[in-house]
Amino acid sequence: PSTTTTAEAPAPQETKKTTEAPVRWADLEDEASEEPSALSEDKGAPELGVENLKIDESKKINKFLDEPEDSNIKAVTAGETPYTSAFTFEELNLSPELLKGLYVEMKFEKPSKIQAISLPMILTPPHLDLIAQAHNGSGKTTCFTLGMLSRVDPNLKAPQALCICPTRELAIQNLEVLRKMGKHTGITSECAIPMDSSNYIPINKRAPVIAQVVIGTPGTIKKWMSAKKLGVSNVKILVFDEADHMLAEDGFKDDSLRIMRDIEKMSSHCQVLLFSATFSDTVKNFVSKIVKRDHNQLFVKKEELSLESVKQYKVNVPDELSKVMVIKDRILEFGERLGQTIIFVRTRNSASMLHKALVEFGYDVTTIQGALNQAERDKIVKEFKDGLTQVLISTDLLARGFDQQQVNLVINYDLPVKHDNRVEPDCEVYLHRIGRAGRFGRKGAVFNLLCGDMDQMIISKIENHFDSKIAEVPDWRNEEDFKAALRSAGLL
Repeated sequence: PSTTTTAEAPAPQETKKTTEAPVRWADLEDEASEEPSALSEDKGAPELGVENLKIDESKKINKFLDEPEDSNIKAVTAGETPYTSAFTFEELNLSPELLKGLYVEMKFEKPSKIQAISLPMILTPPHLDLIAQAHNGSGKTTCFTLGMLSRVDPNLKAPQALCICPTRELAIQNLEVLRKMGKHTGITSECAIPMDSSNYIPINKRAPVIAQVVIGTPGTIKKWMSAKKLGVSNVKILVFDEADHMLAEDGFKDDSLRIMRDIEKMSSHCQVLLFSATFSDTVKNFVSKIVKRDHNQLFVKKEELSLESVKQYKVNVPDELSKVMVIKDRILEFGERLGQTIIFVRTRNSASMLHKALVEFGYDVTTIQGALNQAERDKIVKEFKDGLTQVLISTDLLARGFDQQQVNLVINYDLPVKHDNRVEPDCEVYLHRIGRAGRFGRKGAVFNLLCGDMDQMIISKIENHFDSKIAEVPDWRNEEDFKAALRSAGLL
């Protein structure tokens, strides 16, 4: 049998935590103890359940809709199967019900470039495994969601597709996309995530899962499988979203491998899809060993991961108070009229301090970080997605995968650095952060606030890593300089 050749791939730095205590990425690990009930379409949803987290389409306010720019994608195929890019969804031999979901519910017109290349690989027998990496906002979620929906037999009332995500926020978001896209198919789905104690149901009192697609976090899915509540003998497709983190040493590697091996024992022909915007060399080499020998790879070159649709700026300020004043008087002054803003901070303490300062200045801001309970996190995300709040302060909890098309401004109040080496930037996290703006090729701007020699050194290393110079706002006190930056980004 043929073997896979190695694709040219990016070599970003290993992702580490950027908080003050050595806890896992995203500020909160998946619960290892018996967690309370997760939500199903067929069960009554608690007050802040998945059903209540849908985006109110009527509140979408984005006015900067541009076609995404093409990516330079490199595909490496294995085996004897020839693949042809799909220029229309009809070429993929999808069911009429799925096509209706794509055109009527999702309002898609044609596949994006990564969809055109990857969907034939996912949907064509013998359904080889796929390692896929591409831009934030390029349509990766649609690739694996459509892959899952297309492989499910609606007449078989048993789990057939499984998607594993690093955070409950991402699992909820992916389930929302799946339910919207599969609205006309009759396919059932369930979210397997830790819930608050008010909804607690002991694992032995749960009914067996009959939903055909299950999306959730690794600890919860592993527990359901171990308790024989989630049968996997009919699973045809297993997806890892943000796969580089799911398989990293400081991520969810052990749980992910256990799930993968247990499924392979029960369903030897299960197709594995690994999707992420970044793959470190270490994770990429490891992934290549664990997937089956004949598999397909799809990568974007490292230097093309700088998100050209997003304008990046650096702003030199003399002290911490100046950072707050820049945000208040220069960026938010115009930014609130342009769309939504996410401000990334390094620690929970910074988040609390900045939140308090901006509220005192009269701004309506919300803050999300891992110390909040699940109900509070869900409420904050829902309000932001519904457009009820314009400014969100976040630790790196939302750096990955959070998809909100109205976000046009990202502010790095603190630059992301390695948890175990504060003088080294975390370039992967930086890439994921700026990927929150300019989703799907829309206009966006990123302001990096720099205070002192350390910040100057870190931003210089980020520029060197991505081989791109970040423009400087000449004077942090000058209103016209910020207006000029926003005009250059196409936002004014």
